[in-house]
Amino acid sequence: MIELSFFEGSANYPTYQVFIALFISALITAFLMPFWIKLLTYRKIGQQVRVDGPLKHLIKQGTPTMGGVIILFATLLTSCVFTGISPEIVIIMLTTFLFGVLGFVDDISKVAHQRSLGLSAKAKIVWQFVISIAFCLIAVNKLGIKPVLMFPGIPYSIDLGIWTSTIMGIEFPWLYMIFIFLLIGGFSNAFNLNDGLDGLAAGNTMIVMGVMAMIAFRNDQLSLAIFAAACAGACIGFLWFNSYPANIFMGDTGSLALGGGFAALAVLTKTEVVSIVIGATFIIEALSVIIQVISFKLTRKRVFLMAPIHHHFEQLGWSETKVVIRFWIVTAAFAALGFALYFQLNSLLA
Repeated sequence: MIELSFFEGSANYPTYQVFIALFISALITAFLMPFWIKLLTYRKIGQQVRVDGPLKHLIKQGTPTMGGVIILFATLLTSCVFTGISPEIVIIMLTTFLFGVLGFVDDISKVAHQRSLGLSAKAKIVWQFVISIAFCLIAVNKLGIKPVLMFPGIPYSIDLGIWTSTIMGIEFPWLYMIFIFLLIGGFSNAFNLNDGLDGLAAGNTMIVMGVMAMIAFRNDQLSLAIFAAACAGACIGFLWFNSYPANIFMGDTGSLALGGGFAALAVLTKTEVVSIVIGATFIIEALSVIIQVISFKLTRKRVFLMAPIHHHFEQLGWSETKVVIRFWIVTAAFAALGFALYFQLNSLLA
């Protein structure tokens, strides 16, 4: 039987701090967002809609974007207030912030050039690689994160540190570095692809970050639990304005930051494999794009009516709200499965 005793907290790790962090972050976001929307509207900073996307999305042209700035601000401010200065919280906040900066530059580029594409794919990947590798090296060398992948439910693990070099006193676990780049860069881009319908990415992120908060708390990593709860809370506050029809979009500033933060949480809580299950909806979105591109290049035929896959269901006639709510349901199911698998993994480590 699975024990949920972690909800009781302890003298050193009171549960209420996590819930208060979630509430405060949601409150900050909800309070600041109307002012941010007015400023963006005044400055004419709006969304540039893809010309090859669903035709009914053209009415969203000009809707204020970069709501991720407030999401990021609320998350980082709440985390600073409710956690002490520790290497874990500093590195995850810095990683999330840097991905947010990358997204912000991408958003600004779109607005400046009045187009739906900002930075080139190559530029994005290069900077995602730099941030991911820097995070990995700090996590391994300063935080003691082992370059090992644990699989839930089975007493088996993969050591990705077998090919490690030491240069100037710094360990470079090459295989693990590659994996971390694929994990963090992959989730960052997957969250970005998921951000295509009103409320879709914010709702999905709220769910997976809530589960990561519980996992971190169960690991006695209170600062990480508070950070994850703050992310979830910021998404809750943002949803008030991002629900259909959206008054504002999070933009790449929000989606890249939240995706990078989610993957970084997985590394620091040693749930890299489990996170793939928890975030399966995002992975499916990314895979749908990859499959569509490969299929079209090889056969000149499309597997989906439109990619990412949430647009496929729109093309089938589903309303935008139906697609969003059903994707939330699927995300919640995968998150619940991942949470259960985490307990299997935790029992093996105990």
